Amino acid sequence: MKSLDTLRAPVYRIIEPTVRWIVARGIHPNLVTTLGFLCVVAAGYLYHLDHVRSAGALVLLGGMWDIFDGQVARMSGMASKFGSFYDSTLDRISEIVVFMGLLSLYNTYGPALADVWMIYVIFAAMAGSIMVSYTRARAEGLGLDCTVGLMQRPERVVLIGAGSLLFGLDLDGIVLQYVIVLVAILTNLTAVQRILWVWQNAAGVPVDDPSLRGQ
Repeated sequence: MKSLDTLRAPVYRIIEPTVRWIVARGIHPNLVTTLGFLCVVAAGYLYHLDHVRSAGALVLLGGMWDIFDGQVARMSGMASKFGSFYDSTLDRISEIVVFMGLLSLYNTYGPALADVWMIYVIFAAMAGSIMVSYTRARAEGLGLDCTVGLMQRPERVVLIGAGSLLFGLDLDGIVLQYVIVLVAILTNLTAVQRILWVWQNAAGVPVDDPSLRGQ
């Protein structure tokens, strides 16, 4: 599975007219971020109600808003440190909400899905997702641009959102189970990969070493 980073430029070209429309109306990028967050919160609630396809659609919609907000911020000249912090913080909360919704789904939906092992898998996927983001943020705090790894946020959004939207609970939910298992495995592998990358690039280097800056 190839990283979605290579698709960013084509996607940005496709959404540029919409971004310009949003900027022309003076819509603040933080409002766009909030709209995306609300979509994902609604998705978490729909997972709780067992409306998996609708939840998947909202996960993908929230992901699209997450693309828009950064582009709107840059094009409008309203990018700020708080905006970046706000976006990243809501991204983490959004992921937790989605996984909580999935926990509720597997905890309440019929015998076919109420498997105890899936509860542990979802916790592993949530922990891995948070660790992927944390390792990057901590590395950036040391001046390292740590973007290595396969299962970054866009990949997680696409896998969970598309898997939910396209398959729902068909085939006794087996496809959704495989998607969550895949996310759990690859997020934790990505976190480990980032730890190793930082070790290779910063082992033995003093914390205040200026050579770390800009790497």
